[in-house]
Amino acid sequence: MENDATQRLLVEIGQLLANDTEYPLDGTLLYAELDHAMVAPSIFKNLGNHVLYRRPDLDTLGDALLDLWEAQDSKPRWVEIEYLIENGRFTATYTYPDEIDPNENENDMFARTKRIVRKYFGDKPIVYPPLPPDDDDDPTYEL
Repeated sequence: MENDATQRLLVEIGQLLANDTEYPLDGTLLYAELDHAMVAPSIFKNLGNHVLYRRPDLDTLGDALLDLWEAQDSKPRWVEIEYLIENGRFTATYTYPDEIDPNENENDMFARTKRIVRKYFGDKPIVYPPLPPDDDDDPTYEL
């Protein structure tokens, strides 16, 4: 699976994650689910007594992840990536479709994400920032 394009894209993803200078880069986990023309990334920062969720920039990070996914040589393609940065280094772990329990998210659509975060950071609370306010200037349409 590892080729020059893959290595370049993995480094690019790390550089994109480093753009978030508000929090340290060490202890950063990117967990993303991918499929054809679909990417759902989540970024988590280990801050000691809790884990902070950071909103990803879908324009840049989403494109890099899709490029990485499309660069795969393997069939079937992996559908999830766990990208962890610690001590100035990254590791990337891929999950393939047959490795996923189809019932895992049955009662909680974020059960898998929570399990992945716990795997790396322990049973710490995950803190999500408040949602941005609704923009009242958005157009509405009647059906």
